[in-house]
Amino acid sequence: MIIENLKLIGEKTLTEVAEASTLATLDEVRVRVLGKKGALSEILKGLGSASPAERPVIGAAANEWKKKLETALDERKVSLEQIVLDAKIRDERSDVSLPSRMPHRGSLHPITQTTRKLVKIFSRIGFDLNTGPEIESEYLNFDAVNIPADHPARDMQDTFFAGPGVVLRTHTTPVQIRTMKSEKWPVRILSPGAVYRNDSDATHSPMFHQIEGLWIDRGVTMSDLKGTLSFFARELFGSETKIRLRPSYFPFVEPGAEVDVSCFLCRLKISPTCKVCRGSGWIEILGAGMVHPRLFEAVGYGDAYLREGLTGFAFGIGIERVAMLLHEIPDLRLMYDGDVRFLSQF
Repeated sequence: MIIENLKLIGEKTLTEVAEASTLATLDEVRVRVLGKKGALSEILKGLGSASPAERPVIGAAANEWKKKLETALDERKVSLEQIVLDAKIRDERSDVSLPSRMPHRGSLHPITQTTRKLVKIFSRIGFDLNTGPEIESEYLNFDAVNIPADHPARDMQDTFFAGPGVVLRTHTTPVQIRTMKSEKWPVRILSPGAVYRNDSDATHSPMFHQIEGLWIDRGVTMSDLKGTLSFFARELFGSETKIRLRPSYFPFVEPGAEVDVSCFLCRLKISPTCKVCRGSGWIEILGAGMVHPRLFEAVGYGDAYLREGLTGFAFGIGIERVAMLLHEIPDLRLMYDGDVRFLSQF
């Protein structure tokens, strides 16, 4: 009787295993038949009522059916897992012909953007781009541009000395000297680049960037300087922008001037709450002037200066200063912190 029951349970279970369509259903069959409280275990509990002669026969039959059922369960499990995998591969297949997601490529630094904008403006009126080394001789950085040996700018607390007679350039004016020494006039150049001074606070940095302009030709006047800078101001800050020149001193120009632009935010309405001009209506933007005669002598233009009426003008613009005005950046140091949250705005 027990052996017959084993056969009935075994055959029924084999059928259920073959018909199981999911792994969960298959596991239910396994627990119901081979679990601790499964049908096969319940039958084997009745061995106690069998005679000593029947027990080995029933035990052998029970083990045989157990092996058959475990084998059938394992094979079906492998089959169902393969079906699941095939379906997953089919449903989750990637279309390799679809375009990929474009990564964030970053953007140009605001200093680079501003430099390119200034170069583009001046290149429209004939200025060529010239560059030079950032490690410069003391002669070209100071002596050749009429900065005397006792000038405060040459002190250790203001200038970074890289060695005897060698400095990190404090302005890009040496590029102008190099150009005049190597090229015959007329000269019309821009010289952008990094410069170095021993200063650091919210509006100053030990390294910052300048762009200087130089125009040398026969009969160049202050009117040409003012016209050039007026064009620059209107192109950069808007067509209504005006400029004014205030007398100032720079060793390498004579006469020299500080150049202001009318506030592009309040447009000379002189608002006391204006964040840019602080109620003055004007913004200091650059320094300029007519090239000092001593620079002509230093580069070998002296004869032409006297004989042919050779003159010229020069100007220098702080690139960070312009960038801070254009984007209302409150602290210069933000541009050097490398904070992606700041830089991603540009």
